[in-house]
Amino acid sequence: MPLHDIDTLVFDILGTLVDHTAGLRAALSKAVPDPGQVDRLVALWDRCVATEHQRIVANERAYVPGMTLDREAAQQVADAAGLTDPAVVDSLAHAAKQRPAWPDSADALARLGTDYELIGLSNADATALLRMNASAGLRWHTALSTQAVRTYKPDPAVYQLAIDCAGRRPDRLLMVAAHAWDLRGAQAAGLRTAYLERPGGDPPTVQDRFDLRLDTLAELAGALRR
Repeated sequence: MPLHDIDTLVFDILGTLVDHTAGLRAALSKAVPDPGQVDRLVALWDRCVATEHQRIVANERAYVPGMTLDREAAQQVADAAGLTDPAVVDSLAHAAKQRPAWPDSADALARLGTDYELIGLSNADATALLRMNASAGLRWHTALSTQAVRTYKPDPAVYQLAIDCAGRRPDRLLMVAAHAWDLRGAQAAGLRTAYLERPGGDPPTVQDRFDLRLDTLAELAGALRR
């Protein structure tokens, strides 16, 4: 289907528009004696948080905010690395909040914002989202946190939050993300979908049928006009 009827662009943020592991990676590089362990520990962090998101979405655990999950992940990473100083857990949890924008993110949003409504839709807590957007230079028409519906992606309630905010039919919204699992959730809610290639993202499988596949964010504006 053509995409010229899209009114609203809904962007995932963590991993899609910001490097969500940059701060954690930098902190671990200083704290862990063996630099070769950093990738393993970052992957462990991601698994810890993702597992708890899944449990909350499945109603296997009561909702807790992202800052709680970050601290739990920091503890697990510290334990796995043999770091016993409690101050290290604090420093890792704090460092994980340092998430610089990918180099093309701010400029692309500024350009797209002249023609489309822009919504950020993130698993980050509202306060963390505010700080991250400000420090990364990201500018939206509105940014929504899953905290508002006390769950996480890919819970259908999260995508409905964006639909309700836009006040439009779902098929007039395009979800842009570097994570195929996120796009599947958006697709199930009726949104159009665009996969954006990013380091550390979750690539589509051969079964996925997204409306767009982008190598760079700069390609999006042209693709929408075709």
